Amino acid sequence: MALVTLGCARNDVDSEELAGRLAAEGWDVAASPDGADGDADVVVVNTCTFVEQAKKDSVDAVLAAGGGDAKVVAVGCMAERYGAELAEALPEAAAVLGFDHYGDLPSRLDDVLAGRPLASHTPTDRRTLLPISPVKRPEAVRDTSIPGHEWVPTVPRRRLDDAPVAPLKLASGCDRRCSFCAIPSFRGAFVSRDPRDVVAEAAWLADHGVAEVLLVSENSTSYGKDIDTRGAAGGALERLLGELAEVPGLRRVRVSYLQPAEVRPPLLAAIARTPRVASYYDLSFQHASAPVLRRMRRFGSRETFLALCREIRALDPEAGIRSNVIVGFPGETEDDLRELEAFLAEAELDAVGVFGYSDEDGTEALGLPDKVDPTEVAARVERITRLAEHVAEDRAARRVGTTVEVLVERQDTVEDGFDDGSADPDEPDDSELVWVGRAAHQGPDVDGECLLSGDEDLLAGLAPGVVVAARVVDAQGIDLVVEALRVLGPEETLDTAAPVGAGAR
Repeated sequence: MALVTLGCARNDVDSEELAGRLAAEGWDVAASPDGADGDADVVVVNTCTFVEQAKKDSVDAVLAAGGGDAKVVAVGCMAERYGAELAEALPEAAAVLGFDHYGDLPSRLDDVLAGRPLASHTPTDRRTLLPISPVKRPEAVRDTSIPGHEWVPTVPRRRLDDAPVAPLKLASGCDRRCSFCAIPSFRGAFVSRDPRDVVAEAAWLADHGVAEVLLVSENSTSYGKDIDTRGAAGGALERLLGELAEVPGLRRVRVSYLQPAEVRPPLLAAIARTPRVASYYDLSFQHASAPVLRRMRRFGSRETFLALCREIRALDPEAGIRSNVIVGFPGETEDDLRELEAFLAEAELDAVGVFGYSDEDGTEALGLPDKVDPTEVAARVERITRLAEHVAEDRAARRVGTTVEVLVERQDTVEDGFDDGSADPDEPDDSELVWVGRAAHQGPDVDGECLLSGDEDLLAGLAPGVVVAARVVDAQGIDLVVEALRVLGPEETLDTAAPVGAGAR
């Protein structure tokens, strides 16, 4: 069988858990980016429903997978959210299965191959499946299917690639009620994983060649509020980071999906100061105008967000800060947009994802007045994207001359060569194969990369998962060209406390 995964790193974890379940039952599972596996008798498409484009991509993936003789089964967020409605719209899918089917997916696939009819998933608001009180959820969760939480002790995760970085699920669901977001309705209420399970899975990943784990959830700053009597403010995440940093074989631990309204100084300090924890802050600001944020059912303002950025850079001037913003939200005015522009210019973030607002089924924002015309939304996306790219590129350029710790990930062909500072600008380098990795401030897939240059003998001895000390010699957009100085030993880390020009303010 073939497994196609769309969407975020959380879906990646879910797919590897499904692969583990299937392999344990004798299925031969192959990861397939497009489902085009001529040997597969069934293709499972793990769908995404984050934004309209993600829905389209998921539908296209199901249609593409159904182009041959294989039976197609849709699972994942879009299948969970729409269920029978999706099945009716996509007769190409032999089955549309929700999260509650994950525990017996091998049997359901047997049914599909045997031609036995399967009732499509019936969607429900998954927040209703668990108690309102977080502290009552750990016991109730035993009777609820939560993807990505069940790999131990009997469901081994099965890696679908050999990359030296892997996502690791910290928690699932969300208790916040952002007016634009439907995710809690189909991912459910917030549930933390037992820290012992998280550490055990991290050790398993390290034993399988992973050097960096990326902690993922819908809201990592809430971690522990349901399993720690002191709540999230009691330091559950800080303690977990310390335990993960001591897992043998792991070189880097990275936290993602931090909610700015829930971030507290002890967590900022733990990320900045715990050895092997990347000084990296993935903060979901979404906007900077206080009126827009209030309509989004969020908290904050340009001033409070700037204060948070200053607090982070006081701890570590070279810390990586990334965020996402939504433009064109109902009621957004020109003044609101200028407030966002002023924030981005002052905050000097390392990476920003810019999204245009679109209506989502089942959200409060769907019924808000003063909708912005889609053409204007697109224009605002282009306008803010240009600014965000300029700011991020400037931030990258001011890292030239600093020393970074680079996790080597792969070799890649640079089509037009790259400038390591020694080439004649009138004579571009030919295409070449170079090692590519990421520094601590660069998250996987979204925040730029490091292209390694330097001593040929040193470069010849590199491999995925190796960590090197490197000097930044150039910036190309948000990517850095770095000179590899030496390979760091298994217990070595690099102190990167030097300021990064004006960005250290």
